[in-house]
Amino acid sequence: MSVTSPAPSPAPTYAAVLRAPYARRTFAAGLLGRLSNGTAPLSLILSVKDGTGSYAVAGSVMAAYGLTAVLLSPARAALVDRFGPRRALVPPAAAQALLLVALAVAAARPAAPAAALTVLAAAAGALPPPLGPVTRAMLSATLTDRDLLRRAYSLDTVAEELLFVAGPLLVGLLVRFASAPAGLVLSAGLVLTGTLALVASPAVRHGAGERGSAGDRRASGPGLSRAVAVAAAVGMCLGAVELLVIAFADGHHRPGAVPWAMAALSAGSAVGGLVHGAVPWRVPTAVRLSVLSLCLGTVLASAGLSPHPYAMVGWVALGGLFLAPAITSAYLLADESAGEGRRTRAGAWVGTGFNAGTTVATAGAGLLVGRLPMALCFAVAALPAVLMAVVTLLPAVLTAVVPPFPAGARRRAGSADPVEAGE
Repeated sequence: MSVTSPAPSPAPTYAAVLRAPYARRTFAAGLLGRLSNGTAPLSLILSVKDGTGSYAVAGSVMAAYGLTAVLLSPARAALVDRFGPRRALVPPAAAQALLLVALAVAAARPAAPAAALTVLAAAAGALPPPLGPVTRAMLSATLTDRDLLRRAYSLDTVAEELLFVAGPLLVGLLVRFASAPAGLVLSAGLVLTGTLALVASPAVRHGAGERGSAGDRRASGPGLSRAVAVAAAVGMCLGAVELLVIAFADGHHRPGAVPWAMAALSAGSAVGGLVHGAVPWRVPTAVRLSVLSLCLGTVLASAGLSPHPYAMVGWVALGGLFLAPAITSAYLLADESAGEGRRTRAGAWVGTGFNAGTTVATAGAGLLVGRLPMALCFAVAALPAVLMAVVTLLPAVLTAVVPPFPAGARRRAGSADPVEAGE
């Protein structure tokens, strides 16, 4: 009697991701809530600027919002790991929604006090529920196939990036027919509705994303540190280059090239992210992350050598091909390095590193413009991504080229063994 071998399982696809249990509802709810991250910042700046008539006040209020949002992200994620999504997401989402509405009301009043707006903005920034890390943790808990999970993370990264394009466009459309504070009210509705939909997902009811046991909350390995460090370096590269693109275009008297460059970066990132998720990689995630960071930095450094702003657009689009794959790989490495009870905060640390790097580098790049040649500015901006890639790749390269010296060979060579020598 012949025995037939089981048919090989079909290769994971993006369609397979969306067919996985609870995946579509989890994606839809998480993205709906995260759309507020694309609408709230621009709505806040426009509302405060219109209400106070001061760009300086608007910038200060936005800085307060962004600072608390970035710095407290891991703490908010830790609460989810400890108490579970239901108990840890709804209260901050409701509180942030109320604060955003309060900001809308305060900014709509003539001559609103700058101090009051700053305090409200800082409080609102401290409360955004970590919907991105929670969504990825829920996907990791429900998708046991790592290839399928890589596609899910790639899809999520690309979709999240597109939210930051769609959000400002939505605000612009809203401002045409209403007012900027209406964008804050919209943001409040989005974050609350998305959060409620996410915690009502069957994935939460069946245990995915719930808090881990005490034994699972072990310290994360060096992989998490590597993921955060490379994500921060990539963020620094991106934050600086976005400002340098504007300076480059202005220097060539072609400001119209700026939106094309930003669109090219987003389009390249979306294409790169989808391709990265579709390829069946055999390279370890940590090595892949470093290589992607190296490629991103090298290409964006080359953009500074462009003879014309529209040639720079092409280089930026090419660099974008490595952006979403690098961010996705950082999230995957963090997930691989974290225990069951630490997945949410591990993902939040990656996001915090990336956002902090972007913010710091944007400010630093402003100090470079006018003091260094533009080509050198781009090279300096790309340096963190390149250096971090080299530093993280070097141990793996050295191990491959110079394998460890076997203990027996040391003894045969006459080297002293510390134990045998009585040390």
